[in-house]
Amino acid sequence: MPALTKEELSAFLPHAGTMRLLDLVESWDATTIRCRTQSHHDPANPLRQGTSLEAVTGLEYAAQAMGVHVGLLNRDRSTDGLIGYVGGLRDVVCSVDRLDEWAGALTIEASRLFEGGDSFMYHFAISSEGRAVMTGRASIFLKYVRS
Repeated sequence: MPALTKEELSAFLPHAGTMRLLDLVESWDATTIRCRTQSHHDPANPLRQGTSLEAVTGLEYAAQAMGVHVGLLNRDRSTDGLIGYVGGLRDVVCSVDRLDEWAGALTIEASRLFEGGDSFMYHFAISSEGRAVMTGRASIFLKYVRS
C-alpha cells in the first residue's frame, strides 16, 4: 500500500504536536506496517526526562505504529468516541538504554498476529542503524466511550 506522510497518518492518531512521534509510514499491508521517525532527536520530545529519552519510551512508538495500522484497516468504520489502548505487553526486550543516543532514524515494524472483533495482538520491533532496539508483543483493544 502507499506510504503516508506525517500529516496523512495523523488522521489515525489522537495525538497532536510533538506527541505525534512517527514521521512517516513507509509501507503497510493487511498484516504489517513499517514506520520511520527522527523524533527521538527532538529536544522537545514530550517523553524525554531531562536530556535523555529512555528506551522504554519505544513502547509508545510501537503503540502509535500499531494504532495507525488498526486505523488503516478500519478506515470505513466510524471513529467517533472510539479509543484504542494497550491491554498487555509480553516478551518485551530493550537492547539499548536510551533512544536518543542513536544517530540514525528509528524503524518501527509491527505485524498483526491475531484479530478478534475489537482486539488485536501484534509483534513489534524497533531498530536503528541495523541494530535491534526493542522487541515484544502487545495486545490492543478498541472501546467506544460515550461522553
